[in-house]
Amino acid sequence: MIHESVDKAKKTSGCPSQGGGNDMASRQKKEDEAIKTSLSRIKHKIFVLSGKGGVGKSSVSANLAASLSQKGYKTGLMDVDVHGPSIAQMLGLTEILDISEDHLLLPKQVNENLKVVSVQALMQDKDQAIIWRGPAKTGMIRQFVSSVEWGDLDFLIIDAPPGTGDEPLTVVQTIPEALGVIVTTPQEVALADIRKSISFCKTVRLKTLGIVENMAGFKCPHCHEPINLFSSGGGEKTAKSQGLTFLGSIPFDTDVVVSGDSGVPIMLQKRDTEFTRAFDKVVENITRQL
Repeated sequence: MIHESVDKAKKTSGCPSQGGGNDMASRQKKEDEAIKTSLSRIKHKIFVLSGKGGVGKSSVSANLAASLSQKGYKTGLMDVDVHGPSIAQMLGLTEILDISEDHLLLPKQVNENLKVVSVQALMQDKDQAIIWRGPAKTGMIRQFVSSVEWGDLDFLIIDAPPGTGDEPLTVVQTIPEALGVIVTTPQEVALADIRKSISFCKTVRLKTLGIVENMAGFKCPHCHEPINLFSSGGGEKTAKSQGLTFLGSIPFDTDVVVSGDSGVPIMLQKRDTEFTRAFDKVVENITRQL
């Protein structure tokens, strides 16, 4: 089980998959069956990814899951960012997750419709670095699907680290029916990396629902004039040039930062702001494609 694997990883320099040949093959076969069974109970799997860090991907993941749960959808949020998990903070996971009688990890129940799991919620010391190589991270992601009591879900939102490394690749291999949502900010540095994300999606045949442009502007609290923090329109232009759907622009809002730090995403707070209205449009553009 995954909690045992975390302990084992600490004792074996970071790989929960170390073991003998026949025993390992048997465990993997059982795990494959458990993954298939778990995924069969989840209607839609949405993989939120980005080409670089700092674009607000985890914030989009958290608020997407929150928004879907508020709309009545049974939703799970899976944080597989091993080295920099932030979902636990954004959703208020402060305690070690429990284990069921069937030896499955029990996600945190945020509200009636939202369950959350993060690798950080498995660690006694939240400040301890997780020093794992690729096989260990692959094993953790597979176990987050096979050994977590997700139950019946309408949506599973997956938040992985930025880039095109082990974690994103393992997500696609483990959940081949996942649908991608790519997050960027409008400036050229971010857009250069998002083109690599688009290339990744095409190479691994990850169907992409579209591109979200985050932090697309800021309204001055005094004069209420819009200020482009980076630039404007880059996400939409990239979507058009790559033949992808533009899911919408989300403005920068300091309240989103405050809500993330407090452990209650802004989309759980039933507030009517420019941000929440823009985010609702993004969610609508995602769900109508399904």
